[in-house]
Amino acid sequence: MAAFTMHTSAATSPYSPAGTAILLRSRSRSYSYPTAATTTIRVSCSKTTVVIGVAADSGCGKSTFTRRLTSVLGGGAEPPRGGNPNSNTLVSDTATVICLDDYHSLDRAGRKAKGVTALDPRAIDFDLMYQQVRAIKDGRAVEKPVYNHVTGRIDPPELITPPEILVIKGLHPMYDERVRDLLDLSIYLDISNEVKFAWKVQRDMAERGHSLESIRASIEARKPDFDAYIEPQKQYADAVIEVLPTQLIPGPGDDEGKVLRVKLIMKEGVEHFAPVYLFDEGSTVNWIPCGRKLSCSYPGIRFAYGFGTYFGHEVSVVEMDGQFDKLDELIYVETHLSNLSTKFYGEVAQQMLTHADLPGSNNGTGLFQTIVGLKIRDLYEQIVARR
Repeated sequence: MAAFTMHTSAATSPYSPAGTAILLRSRSRSYSYPTAATTTIRVSCSKTTVVIGVAADSGCGKSTFTRRLTSVLGGGAEPPRGGNPNSNTLVSDTATVICLDDYHSLDRAGRKAKGVTALDPRAIDFDLMYQQVRAIKDGRAVEKPVYNHVTGRIDPPELITPPEILVIKGLHPMYDERVRDLLDLSIYLDISNEVKFAWKVQRDMAERGHSLESIRASIEARKPDFDAYIEPQKQYADAVIEVLPTQLIPGPGDDEGKVLRVKLIMKEGVEHFAPVYLFDEGSTVNWIPCGRKLSCSYPGIRFAYGFGTYFGHEVSVVEMDGQFDKLDELIYVETHLSNLSTKFYGEVAQQMLTHADLPGSNNGTGLFQTIVGLKIRDLYEQIVARR
């Protein structure tokens, strides 16, 4: 049964005193810590960190999304200076992005020996993940392990001090209920099987010399764990960016997945998060903007807006099918969207042009990732203002 139904008519981690950071660690780690690291460290804890969760399968756009997000928040994100060159962490002026692969309880050899994949919860230290995200949210620094994607081993930890916004991205940000409850907003990037296969074929055949059969076998080997442990998390997401094959080209005319239909599914009633709408809030809209103000080559562009239910939650949905020819004309579309949380006229178009080199910049993936980034900035500012 489809999770989304569109309507066509209206309708116990210990708390430390302020100013003290406790460096939480896993007792199961094989590496040792220097004696100095066992003491507490004084940090500024005047504000509670806002925590954002981003979930998706591997290769589905988490890194691209976080680049757009940190740009919206102000300043590009870079690896920690002077730290592990294989660190997965990114730090900007406002936000810190951590990769949840760092909470692997088994390294690559350990997973192989036990016959589990990285998607299997048995390969993840959820206790440590919860303790450290909770500590950061409460204003305490932590020593977070580093999973080295080059060697497949778990490296010594790195110090993470509380930022204004913490983004946790990976396979399991909403799997553990304790971690899920710490999130101020959660996003799921939902790439359909057809598009995921097309993307992987393009990358692995062209760049890595893999055969079509080996690619298909790799996807099928991961699918049971993905279906069991990763995909169910989208029911908890406040916003879902769903990427599907186009409906503008009949039949299997776009088997390379170059033209995409993208939906932004936004849960109603989320605090500090007002869903975006097209033309008239609460209506059902189909719009073909191609014409004098928007250049559209074959197969054109179609937008839609409506509302419905998604895993039992009331949602609003904006959809884009097709791709832009000229990004500087995107401002025409932007003026017809409301509740964008922009700070000035044309900010969405400006952000898209700034990152025109990123994947999805000519279609709905880039557009909706940018919009969600703006909504996260607005959510953060509302939370700060309330405090």
